[in-house]
Amino acid sequence: MKKVAKKAAEEAVEHPVGKPAKRTAKKTGTGKKTAKPESHLAMVRRARRINRELAEVYPYAHPELDFRNPFELLVATVLSAQTTDLRVNQTTPALFAAYPTPEDMAAAVPEELEEIIRPTGFFRAKSRSLIGLSASLRDNFGGEVPGRLADLVTLPGVGRKTANVVLGNAFGVPGITVDTHFGRLVRRWKWTEQEDPEKVEADVAAIFPKSEWTMLSHRVVFHGRRICHSRKPACGACPIAPLCPSYGEGETDPEKAKKLLKYEMGGYPGQRLSPPPNYPGSPAPPLGAG
Repeated sequence: MKKVAKKAAEEAVEHPVGKPAKRTAKKTGTGKKTAKPESHLAMVRRARRINRELAEVYPYAHPELDFRNPFELLVATVLSAQTTDLRVNQTTPALFAAYPTPEDMAAAVPEELEEIIRPTGFFRAKSRSLIGLSASLRDNFGGEVPGRLADLVTLPGVGRKTANVVLGNAFGVPGITVDTHFGRLVRRWKWTEQEDPEKVEADVAAIFPKSEWTMLSHRVVFHGRRICHSRKPACGACPIAPLCPSYGEGETDPEKAKKLLKYEMGGYPGQRLSPPPNYPGSPAPPLGAG
C-alpha cells in the first residue's frame, strides 16, 4: 500500500471520535427527561460541517467509473445498475474497443453485445438499453450526448440518477446523485426522512449550495463504501462520528472498526482500473487478473 493511502487510513482511524454531543434535555410532566429535538437550522449547520469534514477525509473523491468522454460515462453508468463499479470498469475496455461511438453501438448485434457485458448482470435488459440510447443519440442528438437533464432522461435506460452522474462529471453541471449509499447515509444523518430518490434529492439540495452538489455526492458515496457500510458501519473508525446522530449502529471499538475499512482506507485496491493521479490507493485489477 502506498504511503499516502496508509496515512489516509490512519487519519481516518485516529481522528478523535465519540458519541454525538448530547442534546439539551428537559423534564416532562412525569419528571423524566426527554431530548430536545434538533432544529432545522442546527441540522443544516451539522450537515454542512459533515460535508467539510468529508472534504478533508476524501480530497481525492471522484466518480468511480472509468471513462474518457461523455458517451463512455453514460454507458458505464447504465451498466452499473445492480453491480459494482469495479465489475463495470473491468468490462468496459472490451466494450468500447468493439463499440467506440453511439453509431457503432446502435448497430451492434444484440447477442454479441450481450456476451461482452454479461459480467455486469442483467445483460439482456442492459443490452436493449445501450442499443436504444445509442440509436437515440445517433438519430436525435447528432451522435453526441446532450448536456441537459430534460434531454438525457428521454434516452432508453436513463433516469434522473444516471443523468445527474453524466451532467456533473462530464459537463460540470451541478447535480446530486442519489444512489443506495447516498440515500442510506443522508437518512442516517437525519438530513431527510424520505425514501423516494427525487424527494431525497430535493431535501438535500435545499441544504447545500449548487456548487457543492456534485462533490458532495462523491464524498457521501465514498464514505458509504469505505466506512459507513450498510450492515456494519465502522463507527469506531469514523472521522465524523461526533456529528452523527446514528453513532453506535455499528462497531464502536476502534481496533475492530479499523478491520472493517474498505478500499484505500483498508489498504486494498480501489474500483477504477485507471484512477485519477491524486488517488492514494492502488488501481483495481483487470478482468480475470484475480
